[in-house]
Amino acid sequence: MRWSRYFMPTSKEAPRDAETISHKLMSRAGLIDKTSSGVYTYLPAGYRVLRNVEAIVRREMDRTGAMELLMPALQPSSLWKESGRLDKMGDEMIRFTDRHDRLMLFGPTHEEVITDIVRKYFSSWKQLPVTLYQIQTKFRDEMRPRFGIVRSREFLMKDAYSFEVDQQGLDETYGKMREAYCRIFTGCGLTFSIQQADSGVIGGKFSEEFVAQGECPELEVGHIFKLGTQYSESMKAFFRDSSGTEKPLIMGCYGIGVSRIVAAAIEGNHDQKGISWPVSIAPFKVLVIPSNTESGQILETAQAIYQSLGSRGISAMLDDRNQSAGMKFADADLCGFPVWVIVGKKAAEGKVEIRIRKGSVSSDVETGNAARWVCDFLEANGQS
Repeated sequence: MRWSRYFMPTSKEAPRDAETISHKLMSRAGLIDKTSSGVYTYLPAGYRVLRNVEAIVRREMDRTGAMELLMPALQPSSLWKESGRLDKMGDEMIRFTDRHDRLMLFGPTHEEVITDIVRKYFSSWKQLPVTLYQIQTKFRDEMRPRFGIVRSREFLMKDAYSFEVDQQGLDETYGKMREAYCRIFTGCGLTFSIQQADSGVIGGKFSEEFVAQGECPELEVGHIFKLGTQYSESMKAFFRDSSGTEKPLIMGCYGIGVSRIVAAAIEGNHDQKGISWPVSIAPFKVLVIPSNTESGQILETAQAIYQSLGSRGISAMLDDRNQSAGMKFADADLCGFPVWVIVGKKAAEGKVEIRIRKGSVSSDVETGNAARWVCDFLEANGQS
């Protein structure tokens, strides 16, 4: 991708309503644009980060044996009446009446929908256990949306639901999910803690939340619950055991704020100059910077390295803008590219500078070996 053709509008100033560093830097680095209070558009670079986080979440969820599906954001209130939760969510639930005078809602969570699905298709112990998950947009009408995408009215979430025949099965799946969450957050470059938590309107007698390190006071990025039979009993989701006895399914629920991870990664990976993305979720892993685009040799060398990186499957951007080197470096710092390949005057000597954003460590490398050097570095950091 060439920066001159890419939509990533950078800015020196943060929005006046930005309180947290993640909100300020996401806006300044051209990752998001505010549509209305608590509602944001992810611009191309921001969307790439979001998709990279999704990929890590999906990889680790699939690794547990969970199966992905996609449930509707639009839900009938009748399911929530069955579970007894319709009036517990309060004003955060977005409700409306459709043209047939039926009360509908935009899903803030999906326990009711998934329980309805499972009670239709899983009736025997031979079909269990089963864990299903989705990555989907959720809606909550926050009274006071704050902190950019951290507390917004529309957000991306991974929610998984397990169905077991006994408590031992739930404990085993819960432990497996707990381990998967640790791998996910570590893989996204977060430093986090695990704390016992209040289960709130989701329910259950035991839950834990994963809290990411950072300046934002709301950096919960994941929450896992042992729900037990709360939903299966109220919604009559039963199975028959090996003796033919009818019993309620035993449930677990496991949520991750996918969009929150993006903000949390910035909160934990930045300096006074801007974002310092973990390699795993960066929108582009490498930025190739020709210091002077009016120099034919410099530009040709930069283009050759950029193309070589692309041929090796490395996501790279070429900063071919007609800007000063200082401006390019400032934007590179702000936007947080993990690896920079700087092509300057040393190109005449057959050398380029490779700089690692985190720690600003630099090395002079032979031009013909630059792409291989970058690949080796990424591979050493688990990101080939």
